[in-house]
Amino acid sequence: MSNEALTRLTATEAAGLIRRRQLSPVDYVDAVLSRIAALQPTLNCFITVVADQARADAIAAEAAVMAGGPLGPLHGVPVSIKDLIPTQGIRTTFGSVAFADHVPEQDDILVTRLRAAGAVVIGKTTTPEFGIKGQCDAPIFGTTRNPWDLGRSPGGSSGGAAAAVAAGLGPIALGSDGAGSIRIPAACCGLVGFKGTTGALPYAEARDAFGNVVAAGPLTRSIADAVLMQSAMAGADARDPWTANTAPLGRLATGRDLSGLKIGYLRLAANRALAADVSANTLASIEVLRSLGAEVEEVSQQVDWISEDQRVLYLSSIAHNLGSVVDRFGDRTDRVLRAYVATGRQYEIGAYIRAISARTRLFRAVQRLFESYDFLVSPTLSCTALPAGFDGAADSVVVDGQAMGPVQPEWTGYVYPFNLTGHPALSVPSGFASDGLPTGLQIVGPRHGDAEVLRLGALIEQARPWADRWPCSRQP
Repeated sequence: MSNEALTRLTATEAAGLIRRRQLSPVDYVDAVLSRIAALQPTLNCFITVVADQARADAIAAEAAVMAGGPLGPLHGVPVSIKDLIPTQGIRTTFGSVAFADHVPEQDDILVTRLRAAGAVVIGKTTTPEFGIKGQCDAPIFGTTRNPWDLGRSPGGSSGGAAAAVAAGLGPIALGSDGAGSIRIPAACCGLVGFKGTTGALPYAEARDAFGNVVAAGPLTRSIADAVLMQSAMAGADARDPWTANTAPLGRLATGRDLSGLKIGYLRLAANRALAADVSANTLASIEVLRSLGAEVEEVSQQVDWISEDQRVLYLSSIAHNLGSVVDRFGDRTDRVLRAYVATGRQYEIGAYIRAISARTRLFRAVQRLFESYDFLVSPTLSCTALPAGFDGAADSVVVDGQAMGPVQPEWTGYVYPFNLTGHPALSVPSGFASDGLPTGLQIVGPRHGDAEVLRLGALIEQARPWADRWPCSRQP
């Protein structure tokens, strides 16, 4: 099999070939590392590549195959890790000059579990400084490019992870999602991106374990790979109180009959506009669900998406947690980080307490929607990927030629609410827009309905497959 063919394998396909001794883990990892060497100068999606360690791990993986012992579900499969997630002995910078030479002494629990499943870590993917924005650039590494259009951003904050998977630089990647940071780049790069119910995967990096809104999760080219990866990482962890008594994901139901399901379509959330081509692709995906028997209607209930309170919660947290980095490093930090810290410091404690109460109101409002609907669907983003040089602190999001305002909520208004409420949310490709860039459909389910959310994504994938589409800029 050629290197080109190897880098087009899904993780599920590759793991199966390795188990059957039809694919050498060494050959597979070498093909991926070769692709990284060819495309990294253009895409800039890795901040650290551990080629020697990956090759050594691949040699050990091949020896295990030949020994005939039990193999994990991801045995020999290359995986990249977002640079916000600690990795033992591998530089982890958080995209910041403050941690430019930081090398953790142990792996995050999710990295530990991926390794235990047999995955081979190939490197750390880029993230904006501390993952604070929906684009992927930072002073420490520069700008990451979208493989579908090098003039566009791959989204953020898991932008490097998404660009890598979209370009064939490994079939799977571990990202994190605190305000849409897996789903945004999934939509921008034509991938599957999954944020499970809060607690479905442990998140040991949370500063506030009880009020946590961040979830780690997979970025992949297929639903099957997302399920494989999510299952390998799931399970309780004593450091994360949300994981107690969490049920495993299990096998997805295979039935195609959606009769009896009622699905609510969110045409708009806190955003005021939706691009016509994104809307058309969303409706085409919805028709798949209708064709399988589901009843789908536009949500008519009024929901207060607490847009300003979202801003208070987000920016106050950034100011409190990262203000000292800005104070110490000044203009060596990201301009957007400096602007967010300055704004966050202006909020008084009363505004923050009111925003916490608003989060509860939002949760209950979404819960009321699930009294009427089994699932919710929406576009993932209001338009396709933003320009690579977009300034999240100053620039306005343009939708169908009209400047609408800031990224949140005018571009990402569909995604952040479900971090605050903890519901599982999946982004799957919905098609391509008139500019040639991918668009995404978001599927949201009731809390702990992760498997059913993924099942709906799988049904759309079967009807409107996307994995055979590759970016033209993929060729070196």
